[in-house]
Amino acid sequence: MPATTSLLIGLAGVAASGSTSPTPSLLRMPGSPCWTQPGTFCHWVYTTTGSKWLSTVADWFVAKPLTILLLLLIAFVVRWLLHRFISRLARSAAEGAVPGMLQRAPTAWLESTPLLSERRRQRAETMASVLRSISTGAVFTIAAVMVLGQLNIVIAPLLASAGIAGVALGFGAQSLVKDFLSGIFMILEDQYGVGDVIDAGEASGTVEAVGLRVTRLRDVNGTVWYVPNGQINRIGNMSQGWARAVIDVGVAYREDLARVRELLAQAANELYADPDFSGLILEQPEVWGVQSLGVDSVIMRVAVKTAPLQQWSVSRELRERIKATLDAAGVEIPFQQRTVWIRTPGEARRA
Repeated sequence: MPATTSLLIGLAGVAASGSTSPTPSLLRMPGSPCWTQPGTFCHWVYTTTGSKWLSTVADWFVAKPLTILLLLLIAFVVRWLLHRFISRLARSAAEGAVPGMLQRAPTAWLESTPLLSERRRQRAETMASVLRSISTGAVFTIAAVMVLGQLNIVIAPLLASAGIAGVALGFGAQSLVKDFLSGIFMILEDQYGVGDVIDAGEASGTVEAVGLRVTRLRDVNGTVWYVPNGQINRIGNMSQGWARAVIDVGVAYREDLARVRELLAQAANELYADPDFSGLILEQPEVWGVQSLGVDSVIMRVAVKTAPLQQWSVSRELRERIKATLDAAGVEIPFQQRTVWIRTPGEARRA
């Protein structure tokens, strides 16, 4: 039985004088006159009055409006139940009980900050809004198809036309669809959020806005970049979880590298012990040693694990302290020099 006739609505049993009749249904089978279909409201009116015209009027002005009203009522109830379920799921995700792919395993340092909970709440609300819109569209599309069936409108050509239009729209707006799908998965996986510093390829900077179609960045020069999500092939997030300040220091070849290592560790540990930087540096600084042998210097590398977005301020402060420590110890930091010979026109001719 078609979906449009599968819903049976019974009216109260009406007893005719001196006779009994079955409980009529508001729905009837399409393709034949309504009074010829037993069990429908139209057939009950016909058997009661004997009038085909009156039964047809009753079918169009009583049965069909009540059926359409019931279909719309069911659609609103189903939509309300779905929205309630989605909202409850979003609240659970925002509070930390994140199911499936929404769950992340951040560090303990991030768990103690309000940043993670706020980002998690925003991500859950965004996904809930998308799911509510999808569920609303699906429920009312099904309800509209069933209503058209009640009005005896042949929906097969409409569905075929909608399919063709969908294919044409898919080919014409495939980049737009790609942007939206990429945005949904980006938000679902929490690849980045507002306030993060990311490298998106041609554009890099601080994220100012995240949408389903486009991401807005502002670079260090103040330029605002609008990047479609579908064109982002890879993302480098420099502020998620933790960061690392990596500093390369060049010293002369004649210097004692063991002594230089001790001086670098001294400067880094003094910064680590500074109360102003105690909340920014997460672990004991490390001197990794010789990174490379340059043309005029030996490159030593120092690494410091920092809180997100704090690697640049820690790097600047550590460079200043390393410079002061090496200068105080008499360690030479080589730099390029240039010798300029000045000749007069007469000297140039004699040469």
